[in-house]
This record gives sequence, C-alpha cells and structure tokens, in this order.
Amino acid sequence: MSAALPKSVESPSLEPSCRDTAAHALSVVRDGVITGEGPTTKGRVHFSRSLDSDDAAWCARILTATAVNDQPISRAEAEALFEINEAATERADGGRFDDLLTKAVAHYAASASGLKVPSRSVALAQDTDIESWAPSYASKVNSEMLEWIAGQMRGKRHNNRRLMAMVATFLGATALPLAGQLPNVFDIGM
Repeated sequence: MSAALPKSVESPSLEPSCRDTAAHALSVVRDGVITGEGPTTKGRVHFSRSLDSDDAAWCARILTATAVNDQPISRAEAEALFEINEAATERADGGRFDDLLTKAVAHYAASASGLKVPSRSVALAQDTDIESWAPSYASKVNSEMLEWIAGQMRGKRHNNRRLMAMVATFLGATALPLAGQLPNVFDIGM
C-alpha cells in the first residue's frame, strides 16, 4: 500500500522501479525543496528551502511504492533523505518528514545489520510506532551502521530529535565504544 498521492500533479518519472530509482526520485524531491520548482511542486505555491506536507507525502509515496515496498531501505535512499532534511530550512509538515526519516534510517540500519524488517508500508506508516518493530533490533545493530548514522548527523544544521533518541537507544545496547565520539553529534542538553 503506497502513501496517498500529494495534491500536486502525478509524475510518472517519480514512480520507482527499484531502490536506485527511488533514491533518484528522492533527489528530485530534494531539488524541489531547494528551488521551490520542479515536478514535485507543480500546481502549488512552494517556497525555496521549505518542506511542507506535500513534500513529505512525496517522500512517503516514493519509499512505499509497490516496486520497492518489500525491500529494505537502501543506503542511497537514506542518504537522500538526510539531504532533504539538510536542504529544508523551513518546515510546515507537522513533523511527518522527521518521523519518516527516523523510521527509514532505522529500517536501513536494521536490515544492513542482517536483521529482518517489516515491509516499508508497515514500518514507515505514520500510525506505526517505531517501537513496535525497532527496539528488538537495538541490541543487534552493528556499530558500523551507528557510525554511519552519526556521520550523517554530525555538523548538520537540523537535528532530528526522534532520530537522535533512536540512536541513543541503540547505543545503550550495542555501541558503547562509540560513546566517546557522540558528544560531537548529540546535543547533551536535550
């Protein structure tokens, strides 16, 4: 089951056929966020560097397309989501993108650690609590994945508190050796 089509015009070129084309489609969303123009912004007013509910819906639709729904999130898709997060200086999406980013990164980290993950439509659904599927994986996520996530978050303008909390949960169970590196990533005053 794919996310609802945004109000803007459907673009067949953004219908992924594999994880690589999904990552490319996410880069098109990123470009629309940066410029306020392009296929993901047609038919609506969109300011540059802003992320709205339609942008978040595009991301959800791309990530849960039928062709990729039963595959784990790829590193390229997760990186594209981090790029969208960084590109958007203004948010008007009610927190949907942050929720999607957190769940997608958890999906990627768990699957890349060799763990079974639910389908994307289940894992990324707005009404699915990440705790319903991610915590049992926390003690098994490999430290390389956590280092990658920390690297993606380091020095970024926007900090996703849900993502930081998820990584902190993973760290408590799995990656104490990383603890010395994380003060540079996390705002201890949360």
